[in-house]
Amino acid sequence: MSEAAAVKKPSQADAEPVVPSAVERSTSKTLVTIVDNVGRFASSTGRSDLARRLEQTHERLQDPNVRVIVVGEFKQGKSKLINALVNAPVCPVDDDVATSVPTSVGYAATPDAWVTLQSADESAAPVRQQIPLEDIAQFVSERGNPANERRVVGAEVVLPRELLKGGLRLVDSPGVGGLDSTNALATLAALSSAHAVLLVSDASQEYTEPEVQFLKHAMRVSPNVAAVLAKTDMYPQWRDIERIDRAHLGDIGDVPIFAVSSDLRLVAAEEQDRELNSESGFPALVAHLRQDVLGRAEIIHARSAVHDLVSVVEQLKMSLTSELEAILHPEDTPRLIAQLEDAKARADEFRGRSSKWQITLNDGVADLISDMEHDLRDRLRKVQREAEDAIDEGDPGPIWDQITEWLDQRVSAAVSETFVWTDERSRWLSEEVAELFSEGEAGLPIIDVGDTEGVLDPVEGLSDLGHRQMGAAEKIFIGVRGSYGGVLMVGLATGLIGLTLINPLSLLAGVLVGRRAYREDMSSRLSRRRFEAKSLVRKYLDEVQFQVGKQLKDRLRLVQRAARDHFGSMADEIHRSLSDAVLAAKQAAGAYAGESEKRVKELNAQVQQLEALRARIPALPPARAVEAAKR
Repeated sequence: MSEAAAVKKPSQADAEPVVPSAVERSTSKTLVTIVDNVGRFASSTGRSDLARRLEQTHERLQDPNVRVIVVGEFKQGKSKLINALVNAPVCPVDDDVATSVPTSVGYAATPDAWVTLQSADESAAPVRQQIPLEDIAQFVSERGNPANERRVVGAEVVLPRELLKGGLRLVDSPGVGGLDSTNALATLAALSSAHAVLLVSDASQEYTEPEVQFLKHAMRVSPNVAAVLAKTDMYPQWRDIERIDRAHLGDIGDVPIFAVSSDLRLVAAEEQDRELNSESGFPALVAHLRQDVLGRAEIIHARSAVHDLVSVVEQLKMSLTSELEAILHPEDTPRLIAQLEDAKARADEFRGRSSKWQITLNDGVADLISDMEHDLRDRLRKVQREAEDAIDEGDPGPIWDQITEWLDQRVSAAVSETFVWTDERSRWLSEEVAELFSEGEAGLPIIDVGDTEGVLDPVEGLSDLGHRQMGAAEKIFIGVRGSYGGVLMVGLATGLIGLTLINPLSLLAGVLVGRRAYREDMSSRLSRRRFEAKSLVRKYLDEVQFQVGKQLKDRLRLVQRAARDHFGSMADEIHRSLSDAVLAAKQAAGAYAGESEKRVKELNAQVQQLEALRARIPALPPARAVEAAKR
């Protein structure tokens, strides 16, 4: 099937309704309408700050993209899995290493493709360039773009597929040769910003230790992790592998696993064969994407919008009701103004640097930075000790390549663990600050400090030890150089008893001394090599610690700024609402009777309009569903 034909011809299998339910779509549309109405009301009353907040809410509801990252080692079937899900060859599949840059596949009514290119000037912003869909492989595959010579940052493909219509975005990540290698850091980094993760492993063997470790990290970073056992049509014993993998997953946590065959899915799509599609195993995976990924994301989007709406409506209503009460009950106006002034003073204190949430945030970030640096240093020191012990056990020269590979894996594992730990701590700190601020009000948009983009990029690889095998001539030269002294000393001594300089005794002494000189030279060379190897390891680990520590501190500072700006703006909104309420109450107290009657009618109409809008806001999803969405 040609690529153009595959893209233009949605199959019967692809037509499965993998989109939010009718009720969910109705709720989303209702929220968008209410957000627009409340935003216009806020603008009409002069509250442009609240209107801007609802504009952001509107953008989130209109663009509810749900990112699912497909990860795994080289040649496990990641790209073909995505192709089978969307029934189009959008991700290149090759016998060699295929995908070299992340490729996102989303929805649009018309097929199209773009690539994001980084210019030679690193300080310049990346450029987004539209390309023909059929040329996508020339930019994202190792064959078409070897060693990423085109400097492609990422690629995006859009297709008219019902599977993607609900906002689902499938991301094909580059494969890594062992999920504990340095290349896995970038993949692990992307998990924090993803709604779900699919770890793909083929049915040729059970999970490797790096895959199990990666799954453990993924479950601590991402809210939704699932495993895919691919290529079941190629390995008759796949059921045995699935049973073993399920045992591994049982030791890790609640991770669903789906055994699939991408080839059967593609054939089923082409032949319009539902029975063959069921045999491929994809219906269960598709149901997971719909219910556990899109469904949970829909709950989170709706809950966030409801929080924003309730907060804005309550602030708008407070100003109106304060003025209305001051007009209708002028005898209580002094008491009302005093209460509002007191609340305003507390709000003013709440947005200051001495407020409890500000102190908790600043102290928490400082403590987290200190703990992070200690944790990273402790892990790398342990790696250094292990490396030095391995160097002392033998000659590092002949096995330097193995030591380099082992050190790369151990450093990557240590850095990944520190990143995951720091990410967990930063989320806990964000939740604590949010709870102190408003007792479960709108949550903080968490900055993912687990992002490892750029980490270790400036770090040069471990230098070559410079070991080479000595030739026979060099060995003879060392022996002769040492034996010369022995021959000379013994020859002179035996010359006193009438023997020649070169005699059997002097030659024997020369052999013994030369052999000892050769051994001492070899021991000296080995000691120098060990010392040089340890120096290279220390230098490399010191550079890693410097670069990783700097990146993590920068990201934690972003958490601090994001929390400060987010909650600071909310505190400013509340303070302004109280200020407006005080001003309205004072103005109402001095209004004339004729003006008061007219103003009462206006205020009653506005309050009724707000109450009508408030009544239309959907009820929050059950707490149980929200907790499930967070996990």
